[in-house]
Amino acid sequence: MNKLPDIITHFADWYQEVVSLAELADHSPVRGSIVIRPYGFSIWELIKDKINERIKKTGHQNAAFPLLIPESFFKREAEHVEGFAPEMAVVTHAGGKLLEEPLVVRPTSETIIHYMFAKWIHSWRDLPLKINQWGNVVRWEMRPRPFMRTTEFLWQEGHTAHATQEEAHEEVLMMLREFVDLAQNWLAIPVIFGLKPEMEKFPGAQKTYTFEGMMQDGKSVQMGTSHLLSQSFAVSFDMTYQNENGEKCYPHLTSWCGATTRLIGTIIMVHGDQKGLVLPPKVAPIQVIIIPITKTGFDNDLIARTASQIQQRLELSGVRALVDEDMHKTPGAKFYHWELKGVPLRIELGPRDIATGTMIVADRLGIKKETIELQRLEQYINTQLECIQKELFDRASRYRERQSFKVEKLEVFGPELMLKAGFYQSGWCGGIECEQKLRIYQATIRCLPGTCQATHCFACDKKSTEDVVIAKAY
Repeated sequence: MNKLPDIITHFADWYQEVVSLAELADHSPVRGSIVIRPYGFSIWELIKDKINERIKKTGHQNAAFPLLIPESFFKREAEHVEGFAPEMAVVTHAGGKLLEEPLVVRPTSETIIHYMFAKWIHSWRDLPLKINQWGNVVRWEMRPRPFMRTTEFLWQEGHTAHATQEEAHEEVLMMLREFVDLAQNWLAIPVIFGLKPEMEKFPGAQKTYTFEGMMQDGKSVQMGTSHLLSQSFAVSFDMTYQNENGEKCYPHLTSWCGATTRLIGTIIMVHGDQKGLVLPPKVAPIQVIIIPITKTGFDNDLIARTASQIQQRLELSGVRALVDEDMHKTPGAKFYHWELKGVPLRIELGPRDIATGTMIVADRLGIKKETIELQRLEQYINTQLECIQKELFDRASRYRERQSFKVEKLEVFGPELMLKAGFYQSGWCGGIECEQKLRIYQATIRCLPGTCQATHCFACDKKSTEDVVIAKAY
């Protein structure tokens, strides 16, 4: 059995080992790229299915756009191309010859989608247009880390066009709320959310909203964003329509991305422990693992049949269950394996349990291990899964509260932030010069939470115009 590095003192090494040993992903031959293994991909599918359901119910349609985008499209929006240029991969040769125009392997799809929107939108009757895409993007990461920052990753990106800025802004906020709900109620990760400052917003956006989670090392992760693009991209792509009065207008645009394979990394970093992965039940591919414990001289076929019946009963009640039928491993080795993979509940079934019509149920958090009558199976398991989901959220919330601080001056809390990562809430005058001083401490403004409790800026003597949350980040 492989022993994991200490989660407190070697968090980065611990994370890498969990990804590998829990069989979530493996490295590919291309630097910064990973192969998502079936178990990791199953987690992604559960996340994807949930948010895809909400995307459709909120009036959006799925579509697919090309991976290769003409380089000239990016040059139409100067701020956008400047923001993505360092990360772009460009195809210059194909078919054995030099291309007349280089093609960008999409880092994001605003340009190609807006090119198509310009072809599709002609009248006010064509609005709102609400499109979502599931796909992959490529960004040339300098410091890759599995799931968190990879050269290629999976995501969704929504793109919409509206007649008014007010309608577009409401779209941005609606989708932000959907993503916050996904993070908190499905991934069991408490988040802060609000506006990004000017230096941190999406290239070409008027406003960027973010939701951020705190990892167990105190660092912040931007889990997703929702952008008010307004009319800048519409102008760049000559996207116009006739309103009800016959006037030529530019639509107001949005884009949003709250579901990427980065979310798998946040689950590991927020909930994992010294035994390995810990999965919230709602996104666990296997919610209950059933371990038959055989004994020489006993009818082990009866144990196997009972285990199979338990699995069938659980599946009929909507629980994802599996029987570990490996006869070459000891029960202890099986316990270790499934704890490493983060399965929320374990059922142990041996000769004594068969004789008494019971089973032993242990949870992954180490809170309960009880003997339960088989007739209580469905009700008990479903209740326990709900309790684990809630406990994971509460546990992460308690940690975030312990690592959240209200502070005043950077000269005082800066050195502390270097040693003790966390969320530091302070005031800000809104000046870029003050924001840049955070770089000395390897920190950034993660979001503007929409409050104004502090009286003065964290870096100068000016009055604060709004509160900010400051942290180190991945």
